[in-house]
Amino acid sequence: MRLASSEGLEGLTIGRLATVLNMSKSGVLGHFGSKEDLQLAVVDAAADIFTKEVADKARGVDPGLPKLLAMCRAWVSYLERRVFPGGCFFTAAASEFDDRPGRVRNAVAGLTTVWNRDLYRQTRTAMAAGDLPSDTDADQLVFEVTGVVLALNNALQLHRDTTAPTRARRALSRLIGHPITALTLLLSLRVA
Repeated sequence: MRLASSEGLEGLTIGRLATVLNMSKSGVLGHFGSKEDLQLAVVDAAADIFTKEVADKARGVDPGLPKLLAMCRAWVSYLERRVFPGGCFFTAAASEFDDRPGRVRNAVAGLTTVWNRDLYRQTRTAMAAGDLPSDTDADQLVFEVTGVVLALNNALQLHRDTTAPTRARRALSRLIGHPITALTLLLSLRVA
């Protein structure tokens, strides 16, 4: 995963992995079967880490606005802590495979769709509870929250901008619609 995070999934070959692991190509090939199977195994492993580092951090939090805030907080923290050396694994994989048909693209698209659906669900729950305005466009909010996190990943990776997480937290606070309360929660409840 670390190799794919830095060099891309296409750079992850049976030969390259065999060299890094000091194994024979046939030993690695016997374990994975094909380059595509290797890539899919890496996507699955990265999804497990994302779940542990982001989604699980919001588990047990009340649904709606508290959970939406916890999800955003954990997502920013995941990037800020550089869990993967290449930044957000799924941002990189999506950029690499967005125009390529196949199982790897489908896996990455499916996982991001599940995450966006959960953000949407928490937004709708917050609206129903009156924590967000009833006329909130949930699809637009999820789109913009994702855009902030993509911008954060870009600022951290491309520009090495250490102030970007604070700016991302401010932007998320404005988007979610409770500038003082949300910003206070996002800043005070950072995930270690």
